[in-house]
Amino acid sequence: MQEERLKILFQYLEEEPNEPFNVYAIAMEYINKDIQKAKFYLEKLLTEHPDYVPTYYHAAAVYVELEDYTKAEQTYQLGIEKAHQQQSMKAFDELKRAYRMFLDEME
Repeated sequence: MQEERLKILFQYLEEEPNEPFNVYAIAMEYINKDIQKAKFYLEKLLTEHPDYVPTYYHAAAVYVELEDYTKAEQTYQLGIEKAHQQQSMKAFDELKRAYRMFLDEME
């Protein structure tokens, strides 16, 4: 089933390569199955679509899972800044909450 979904998502990406949601959807398909592939697509989003706020929460979580705590912290901070700039209060609150939890775990 996942393979079929991925096939469809890659087709969407081919049809609309500049639509960040297509890359995001692929990353989300991989997030619990292949962390390195998820990281690849999340980093692609961070580079090519830095204003796509939903990326930051998941990218930071992937960095935590891979024990790259410096990148995780930077990603949370940048995501909080972007969400604030875009007045995306829900994303802003979620990122701040996740970042606080991250900091608590780092102590």
